[in-house]
Amino acid sequence: MTQSKQSALPAGFRLEEYTIVRELSSGGFSQVYLALDQYDRKFAIKEYLPLDMTQRLPDGGVTILDELDRESFRLGLKCFFEEARVLADIQHPNIVRVASFFRANNTVYMVMEYTEGRPLGKELELSKGRLSEMRIRKLFAELIGGLREVHQKQLLHLDIKPANIYLRRNGSPVLLDFGAARQTVLRPGQAFAAMFTPGYAAPEQYDAKAKLGPWTDIYGVGACIYSMMGGGRLQPANERLLDDQYFLTRKALTNYYSPPLLGLLDRCLQLDAEQRLDSLTLLQKALLSKDYATPVPVLSWWQKTGVLLERLAGKKP
Repeated sequence: MTQSKQSALPAGFRLEEYTIVRELSSGGFSQVYLALDQYDRKFAIKEYLPLDMTQRLPDGGVTILDELDRESFRLGLKCFFEEARVLADIQHPNIVRVASFFRANNTVYMVMEYTEGRPLGKELELSKGRLSEMRIRKLFAELIGGLREVHQKQLLHLDIKPANIYLRRNGSPVLLDFGAARQTVLRPGQAFAAMFTPGYAAPEQYDAKAKLGPWTDIYGVGACIYSMMGGGRLQPANERLLDDQYFLTRKALTNYYSPPLLGLLDRCLQLDAEQRLDSLTLLQKALLSKDYATPVPVLSWWQKTGVLLERLAGKKP
């Protein structure tokens, strides 16, 4: 049977009781589709599909291109299946809900709720490049509530970034795209597969021998907060280790955010994992704390002159 160069399943393809409508996104290790069930309810279906080692057959099946990749594919498949099993057991409003999962086409599919809303990056655009402190605190405190549930199941996210945070129409955040399988897909003896997003990944994610933990995801949360403050994408952690520019770029944020929030950000973005905040509970508590001062905005020379003239004009002779 000949192999197809088309990686995505076509519209109208049947998966169990679901019908594929269209492809939603594609990554190095998975495809995500919009699908309908027999009652025309919308779902997002995620397919385990490491593109560099597989190819699509005309009947929809998945085949491995190189026999050397078979064990890596199997390990990734096992992790993907376990990830789906764990997420299906989590019922939290800020974590994407997994309705079911099943094997088909020589791979695994994860059926998730389809959320109406917009990605976090779009929210930043609508807010003219910077979210308010109150919005940042509320949004990430909610998100951390869900992430805590995930960590309690001994699962790390390892790719927290604005593209993986979706906002429902009511403004509530949902964390998407858990990827435990990404960490195992490599051939025996092959160098560590760096499957993360520079600027949001912690330093230890660049080292195959480094220990990962809740503190690793906390770095990702901090990088997202930095981005939502208008700082853009953070300098990649491997570059920070050589020439850290973080505190130089962070200075501009002092005009808009309180010292406690900026101090909390510093703790999240420590390069040394042992110096980094390592408790989601403490991070959430600090974000919810109302004991912080609103920074006084820095006025330009022209603004200061205008304020002075207004005060002088208001004085009685």
